[in-house]
Amino acid sequence: MGTAIGDILPLALGVAFSPAPIIAVILMMVSRKGKVNGPLFALGWFCGAVLLSALVVLFASGHDYSEGSGPSLVASLVKILFGLLLLYVAFRSWKSRPKPGEHAESPKWMQTLDQFTPIKAFGLGAGLATINAKNLPTTIAAATILAQEGLAVTQTVIVVVVFAVIATLGVGAPVVVAQIGGEKAKSILNDWKLWLSDNNATIMFVLFLFLGVHALGKGLGGLF
Repeated sequence: MGTAIGDILPLALGVAFSPAPIIAVILMMVSRKGKVNGPLFALGWFCGAVLLSALVVLFASGHDYSEGSGPSLVASLVKILFGLLLLYVAFRSWKSRPKPGEHAESPKWMQTLDQFTPIKAFGLGAGLATINAKNLPTTIAAATILAQEGLAVTQTVIVVVVFAVIATLGVGAPVVVAQIGGEKAKSILNDWKLWLSDNNATIMFVLFLFLGVHALGKGLGGLF
């Protein structure tokens, strides 16, 4: 089980460092419904990560991943494909970074976050944790690696929960700061938001590059 956690740790951290969702939860925390919507957004993110990874593990566990088997080749090719896709997205992220002195514009949907109901906040968290250009392939890759470990059901559940907890650290941090930061919390969160907004493209480039190389290396290692 320890080996499985070590293998999926980089991928879980890749999901955790998601600038746009972190900015979203910061905006929620400083809104009039922040004390409810912020934690529910983080809870939705956690539940989405658990559900997606569990579904992939259930699907992938039905295949034979023994050495030399056909599915092992397929799994390696899928990882290579994911790696190449992530490297391409890394290139796109680098090209889209703001020029010096420019400030990136926030997506229009972020401007309506203060109007969200608790249910919408929970749903947005679950959606961004799963249906996302970075998180979807990253979680699938982590769950596929876990399925190949051949762990007992209890151990698999533990690793899935550990993955989801680590993946939630990014959106969970603003919630914790808002709860324990006192009067300085709003200033701290605003500084985080500005920094993440201005460096979003660069952060995503580094993350996609790292995850792409990681997936490509895993795939080539399994192939050869």
